[in-house]
Amino acid sequence: MVNLQSNFTLAMLDKLQELISEVQAFSANSKEKVEAFRIKFLGSKGILKDLFTEFKNVEPSQKKEFGQTLNTLKTLAETKVSELNNHLENSTQSKKVYGDLTRPGEPIELGTRHPISIVKNQIIDVFSRIGFTISEGPEIEDDWHNFTALNLPEYHPARDMQDTFFVEKNPDMLLRTHTSSVQIRYMENNKPPIRTISPGRVFRNEDISARSHCIFHQVEGLYIDTDVSFADLKQTLIYFTKEMFGKSKIRLRPSYFPFTEPSAEVDIYWGLKTETDYRITKGTGWLEIMGCGMVDPNVLKNTNIDPEKYSGFAFGMGIERIAMLLYQIPDIRMLFENDVRFLEQFKSVI
Repeated sequence: MVNLQSNFTLAMLDKLQELISEVQAFSANSKEKVEAFRIKFLGSKGILKDLFTEFKNVEPSQKKEFGQTLNTLKTLAETKVSELNNHLENSTQSKKVYGDLTRPGEPIELGTRHPISIVKNQIIDVFSRIGFTISEGPEIEDDWHNFTALNLPEYHPARDMQDTFFVEKNPDMLLRTHTSSVQIRYMENNKPPIRTISPGRVFRNEDISARSHCIFHQVEGLYIDTDVSFADLKQTLIYFTKEMFGKSKIRLRPSYFPFTEPSAEVDIYWGLKTETDYRITKGTGWLEIMGCGMVDPNVLKNTNIDPEKYSGFAFGMGIERIAMLLYQIPDIRMLFENDVRFLEQFKSVI
């Protein structure tokens, strides 16, 4: 009886080795063949199921060897099925990607930043290097922050300088006409020293043409501290024009803004080297880029800042105008039409 059992075990061990060799040599080029292989070895009525059933008939002294060999066969079969399925899955995906003749011949192209965003980020970067922080505020503003606190009381004639979009049924609310309203909010909530710039979108009820639009973007700056002078303002502007345009020759022309006194328009000397220079400067070589001035004491009082102790300067520029100068854009409407042919020209600009 013992010899018969021993012979049975030896025969089963030989069979296991043959099955191991079969598993190792197996290959398939379809999922159907892999599934048939899995059912044959690992299915509920498969070879391994029968072998585990026969385990009870193995001679006790050889159960360990038989069990280890049986587990080796099972592991090899499971690994083989997994590897073949992964290989076939990856091959199918590759075929879908590279074998699809309906796919476009060229890869999908990446977009680019809008020129307004590019210029805005450049301006922010220039002023951040000298300590200016960024402040933002609501686009729907009240009369106090947009006009009154900026030294423009009700019925002040200077209000006519800005044609305003008012909110229907609430004449005290409007679409902000400048980002100076953000500066008022900042001064109300922060004590000097204050050094901030306020980029954002503004709205004015103007006819749309090649040089003007009812929607545009501004960056306004504000610096308030003790002993701030007009000389500080001039040096800040020289720094900005040199960093932004590579030109440091500027001039300040007397002007009028209700919230600054004295006030000035800032021109940079663009030069007359090319025909384009003559055209955009009208033969003068000078280009107006922004307005500026010393903060009016009444504005400081309206935001609870002592004008006897503090002084400051403010400046503001249109982002569209700067973009049109830098990239020689002839029509402001091109910045709002989202024409892909126009925007593609800025792919190389960060």
